[in-house]
Amino acid sequence: MFISLALKGYGPLTVACARTTLGAASLLILMRVLKSPWPARNAIPSLIKIGAFSTAIPFILLSWGLLYVPSSVAGISMAAVPLFILPLAHFFSDEPLNIRRGLGVVIGFVGIVVLIGPSALQLGDGIALVGQIACLGAAMCYAVSSIQTRNCPPVDPITMSAVSLLIGSAILMPFMLVIEGVPNWQGLGPSLSILFLGLVPTAFATYLRVIIIRSAGSVFMTMVNFMVPLWSVFFGALLLSEPLPQSLMAALALILSGLFISQWQNLAAILGRS
Repeated sequence: MFISLALKGYGPLTVACARTTLGAASLLILMRVLKSPWPARNAIPSLIKIGAFSTAIPFILLSWGLLYVPSSVAGISMAAVPLFILPLAHFFSDEPLNIRRGLGVVIGFVGIVVLIGPSALQLGDGIALVGQIACLGAAMCYAVSSIQTRNCPPVDPITMSAVSLLIGSAILMPFMLVIEGVPNWQGLGPSLSILFLGLVPTAFATYLRVIIIRSAGSVFMTMVNFMVPLWSVFFGALLLSEPLPQSLMAALALILSGLFISQWQNLAAILGRS
């Protein structure tokens, strides 16, 4: 919602670069306040990959793709992240694929299709098809970055978040300046949207994402993508007076069932310790 509002005044590269730079600046200040240590040299290659695949590349792809496809397509694309994660985590991380995880992810994805509608799965043509591919490319980037975050050598979570965003900003800045130039003030709405994007769903969310991936794993973290369309529908009804779809409760039941199935082993372990 806030990306769409920011795009009414600024180009996609400017939106991506501004939110990343603001997020990096706020976390670097927090690093200084908390006296968090800088990462060890052996962690730098992983942080460069995380910065590229968790911020720079997907932010560009999503911001550009949303110019040509509806938000429902982006929602379906983000819901596909767990489907990409399953094989990647099996082969490149410490989370082997099993029937329980696979079934949970598939049920959750079906819930998203029920919520948004099968039409969001249809391929477009021309520039719309390219926009769909861009959104799916962003989803793949998030999947790759989750594996990199899981496998990264020990780094303070605040430091990992700040440095990865700083790297993303360094990658985005030259492209923004060359292609879109230095941004000018484009009104209160788009500018406040960029400020919000930088502080909340970039800085704060990146910090939470790092903590969850490092502790609970990539597969669990990506399951939250199933909640994004649900919140989108909820806020659309609350703030924009949009009607709630009749499929909402059925979709919610499927999504929560998928989450429960995929995480049953962890839930049982928690209940066993309580």
